[in-house]
Amino acid sequence: MPSALPETPATTDTKAAGRRRNRLARQRILRDWMFIAPQLTLFVLLTIVPFFVAIPILFTDMAQFNDPTVAPVGFRNFTALFTDKSVQADYIPALRRTLIFVALNYSTVYIFGLSLALLMYEVGFRGGFFTVVYLPLMVSGLAVGYMAVMLFSRETGTANLLLRELGLIKTPIDIFSAQGTAFILPLLVGWRYAGYNMAIFLSGLLAIPRETIEASVVDGATYWQRLWRIYFPQMWPSFILATTMCLIGSFAVFDELVAMGALYVNPEAKLLSILFFTYGFQVQRLAMGMTLAVITFFPLVILGVILQRLQRRLQYY
Repeated sequence: MPSALPETPATTDTKAAGRRRNRLARQRILRDWMFIAPQLTLFVLLTIVPFFVAIPILFTDMAQFNDPTVAPVGFRNFTALFTDKSVQADYIPALRRTLIFVALNYSTVYIFGLSLALLMYEVGFRGGFFTVVYLPLMVSGLAVGYMAVMLFSRETGTANLLLRELGLIKTPIDIFSAQGTAFILPLLVGWRYAGYNMAIFLSGLLAIPRETIEASVVDGATYWQRLWRIYFPQMWPSFILATTMCLIGSFAVFDELVAMGALYVNPEAKLLSILFFTYGFQVQRLAMGMTLAVITFFPLVILGVILQRLQRRLQYY
């Protein structure tokens, strides 16, 4: 048999270079895992594991976590939404209020977030401006909710007094009324997440090639034409991401509702998140509350997957 050819210096250098590339690739993978490990660990322990632990409870009549008498009920909790009048009387109004809030909150995403992103992109604010806009997100939702309650107090609320002095309202806005809750809650949540949404839209704006914008200016395009023909068509991935986050956040809003009296004095603030909490910890229907949460959860997952696929498709279009 012919003997193996001796290795040349070029062959040795090629193999050494390949080993270095493999080592660098392994180091990058290890570094990436080290970055995501803390968040991934918390997500698995606080979200994934509790979800699978809770699955058997959905098929029981468990009233609370320390319930000594738990009996299996099959799929009765799942069919109760269609057969139990008391569950329907609680769930359907809460779902209606939640959907109204989702629609109004989604409008604030663009009123606040997109407007601020365009302002920062065009004017070029930096540093302090970004911090001021992003600051409300660092404050707890409960504190923000209590601030809104104080601002819109019927007798001494600063916002009510100012609006009356300006002649914009004749009677004070009651934050605990249906109209007051429907008007103030989206503004409150939209203001709190304005910096977060601004960052999403600003990343989309910064990804637009400057050459296309400069060419449109040279061609005499107005600012509105640039918005509709240059900016927005290339910002679709950002729009979809903002839609996904708004949808998830709207169904998960809780602290602001508690501050606005959803648990006791303000039934108009009783959205689905409050209903699930009430069933689990106030009216002793834990299994029923968890089942309603799962029934609400799966359509949102499907919609989220569709939006994610659409975002990925448009991102590389």
